[in-house]
Amino acid sequence: MDEEYDVIILGTGLTECMLSGILAVEGKKVLHIDRNDFYGGECASVNLTQLYERFRDGAAPPAELGRDRDYLIDLIPKFLMTGEGLIKVLVYTNVVRYLEFSAIATSMVYNGGKIYKVPSTPGEATLSPLVGVMQKLKARSFFEFLQKWQQEGDKAALDGKTMAEVYASYSLNEDTQEFIGHAMALHLDEKYKKQAARATCERVIMYASSAARALEEKRSSPYIYPQYGLGDLPQAFARLSAVYAGTFMLATPIDEIVRGGDGAFVGVRSGGQTARAKQVIGDPSYFRDSVRKTGRVIRAICILREPVPKAGAESAQIILPQRQIGREHDIYVTCLSSQQKICPQGVYVASISTIAETAGDPKEEIAAG
Repeated sequence: MDEEYDVIILGTGLTECMLSGILAVEGKKVLHIDRNDFYGGECASVNLTQLYERFRDGAAPPAELGRDRDYLIDLIPKFLMTGEGLIKVLVYTNVVRYLEFSAIATSMVYNGGKIYKVPSTPGEATLSPLVGVMQKLKARSFFEFLQKWQQEGDKAALDGKTMAEVYASYSLNEDTQEFIGHAMALHLDEKYKKQAARATCERVIMYASSAARALEEKRSSPYIYPQYGLGDLPQAFARLSAVYAGTFMLATPIDEIVRGGDGAFVGVRSGGQTARAKQVIGDPSYFRDSVRKTGRVIRAICILREPVPKAGAESAQIILPQRQIGREHDIYVTCLSSQQKICPQGVYVASISTIAETAGDPKEEIAAG
């Protein structure tokens, strides 16, 4: 460790491992350190013992849950779409060769006290009760505009327009806006309506292209998930870094971020050893004196014996839009199963998450989920 490096990276979250792999490929001498004995940081995939150590003060998992090694539970589950940037990075770097993906069976949205499948085919869109008959015609005009906007490259057509103004120009009502903004563009709140329309339109296009690819591949939703959990993503980039001579040190506490007299970064110290570099990259937990808290996320992990009720599938994402449940932010419910190889057969792992809006009991805030 007592060496000079081009870059020192602290933490093995997805962002840190992506940078580690890319920098190593570019010929940089990389030292990558994590205080934990596993990859992934806050987005790791953990076994039962690790889960109970973190959230049950080290209590032993119940014996009826089965073998420890059969679980890879994601602390922060995230469904991926085939059209999103991360998938393109995986393909471009050829990291995808280290990974296997599994289709998510369904995507659903809560509306009027019931949950409905988010349409992923033209036929489903025609029959879906989420948007009224007359609104379907107006929404079709909006989607045709997006297709033309994408294909002809007339990006100036949206310049200076907010998403609220675009909705108004097509006379889209609140139900249709909610479907587009929350079920397709995956916005967590309504702030996007006052922001530039371009970003939301690009997200809708990405959803549509992912749904089209799912239709071609005979999948029933645009979402996919890495087998063996999201923790495989940072590990895949770590493998790429290691192939290009990146050095990894897990279970290595950082005792000090070493700075020079001018405050510039010099290196990191662990025990009696100091590694030096001109550049450091790390997750916020390594720089607590340089970050500030901007909000809280509430997340509950549930181990079930049956799939999420009324979803009708072994894997699913269910979105509860904020307008439907009287909140400022959406609630997300995900369910994974042995199909994703993250738990034994007959067991399901569900997660309920949202942005905290009060200082009260978190359980009350996610009660709708």
